[in-house]
Amino acid sequence: MISFLMIVSDPEVARQACAAKAVMPFVDLERLGKAERQGHLDSWKSSQEVEDVTRIREAVPDARLVVRVNPLNDGSQAEIDDVVARGADFVMLPMFRTGDELGRFYDMLRGRAQGLPLFETAAAVIAIPKMVEQLPIEQLHIGLNDLHLDLQQDFIFQPLAEGFLEEPAAALRAAGIRFGIGGLARSREGIVSPEFLLGEHVRLGSTGAILSRTFRRSVEAEDVISSETDLVTEVEKLQAIYAGFLAMDRDQLEQNRLATADRIRDVVHLIRRKKEH
Repeated sequence: MISFLMIVSDPEVARQACAAKAVMPFVDLERLGKAERQGHLDSWKSSQEVEDVTRIREAVPDARLVVRVNPLNDGSQAEIDDVVARGADFVMLPMFRTGDELGRFYDMLRGRAQGLPLFETAAAVIAIPKMVEQLPIEQLHIGLNDLHLDLQQDFIFQPLAEGFLEEPAAALRAAGIRFGIGGLARSREGIVSPEFLLGEHVRLGSTGAILSRTFRRSVEAEDVISSETDLVTEVEKLQAIYAGFLAMDRDQLEQNRLATADRIRDVVHLIRRKKEH
């Protein structure tokens, strides 16, 4: 079954999120280079601090806690040591390009927590078949936001429509490595809804996604789930859609692939028309 990461800052939100058993709380410390890469996009920009790792760990002591650190830099060893000491179960490394960089990350981690590399550059994604043979990768996530920018594409889901993930996903399936892809909105929401995208997760072998901001209701920039939103129910809807695709045969999944690609290309066409005007 599919599992989800949810970025949380508020301890109460973390407790509510973890009531949905498939949800793992996620603290995002990445700052370096993020504004420069994504400043023009309405994408998540973290304001979390390392103290949030401790706060969320204390709020959900039995949960599997994911922490995203900064891309490799002179302070990486100290940052990794700090989040591990504060209780991170998984440490996510963003924005690497080579196996050497990822190998350095695993050396710094020293097995104290599980590495969860975020493959979000074209060079890294292309190198997945080689990296899974050479490095102790147990699980990974493929990030589509920075990936589509690195590919100089117009829309976050274009790598799916253009077949960029086909070979890497096949290598991960063959190696038996668990992986997730991108993010998901709530059922029937988003420019390309989960009713399309989850079929591609099943077809490619993905068993994970990041829950988008549509799963939270913001009040003065605080992470607060409103009374109108039952997070457990919304997560169950996604799981039911995923289960429905799992029951489909290859031909049915192929039909969804074509429909999803058409939807994505329609969005790309609209984006390009707006740029022209």
